[in-house]
Amino acid sequence: MKKIIPIIVLLILFVIALFNKSQLEMSAGVSILVTILLGIAMIVVLILTISGRSIERRIVFLFIGVSLILPFFMNFTLPLQVSPEVRTLYDALAKLPKGSKVLASYDYDPPSAPELQPMGDAFMKWAFRHDIKVIIIGLWPQGPLQANLSVNAALADPEIAKHPPKYGVDYVNLGYQSGNEFVIQGMGTSIRSKFPSDLYNTPYDSIPLLRGVENFSNIDFVFNLSAGYPGTVEWVQIAVDRFGVPVGAGNTAVQAPQVYPYVESGQLTGLLGGMSGGAEFEKITKEPGQANTFLLSQSFAHVVVIGFILIGNVALFMGKTKRRPPIG
Repeated sequence: MKKIIPIIVLLILFVIALFNKSQLEMSAGVSILVTILLGIAMIVVLILTISGRSIERRIVFLFIGVSLILPFFMNFTLPLQVSPEVRTLYDALAKLPKGSKVLASYDYDPPSAPELQPMGDAFMKWAFRHDIKVIIIGLWPQGPLQANLSVNAALADPEIAKHPPKYGVDYVNLGYQSGNEFVIQGMGTSIRSKFPSDLYNTPYDSIPLLRGVENFSNIDFVFNLSAGYPGTVEWVQIAVDRFGVPVGAGNTAVQAPQVYPYVESGQLTGLLGGMSGGAEFEKITKEPGQANTFLLSQSFAHVVVIGFILIGNVALFMGKTKRRPPIG
């Protein structure tokens, strides 16, 4: 009966290939069928466990691997409820009139991109669609490069590509500046002093978008994506508390609990927390992206892991029952 498990897994792969000869994405019907097949395979594992058969570790690894990969080919969205923190951030952005200047600080590196990049992509697409001017900076060395990935993702959108935003007029990337929170402090007096040129060495005064932008008083909103220090905490403590600029943020799931008190106190205008926050932001901005897919993959894997924990407990219980001496 053990041979049934790999047969079912192969059947799942066959269904994917059969229904997706011309495209990699599965339809909703095929996605449901594949999910049912995966569930049947888990039931087979449970039956084998009850019958006293042991399951090799590689079978467990195979299930987890399949559960992580399958959602990337599924045309399926999770039924998410948008949290108050995400809605507050979206409402603040939605109230900005056309032509408003938003400072987007990408303060993270590639290891944190799975959680934060989808937020940046959704924000950039939304900003370009609503004629919001974006001034990009980074307090982390790789941040401006991550921002360029968001710009490229937005420009690849067919609707945005019809009327693409102009660099230097609709958006600009000022690059990275070292100094951590002291950069934010200096920007409160003069942004030019901290970023004398953009990422491509174009002088600050030669960039049309930056004319009249002297300090935070000329910035309508700050959108910060943070994976740690320096990041959201420093933006709140300096940009918000000292200079009064509104700040909304997206954080990794590990950092979000540290930042939530700033939302409750009203110092932080909304928060996107971890993968779920990114997926909620994609939903409310109507900019579907990778966050939903990543969250679906994570959810599938969690269900499979929980399933094997239950199966393991069944195996343990069955083993104790068999070893129990007869009464009397």
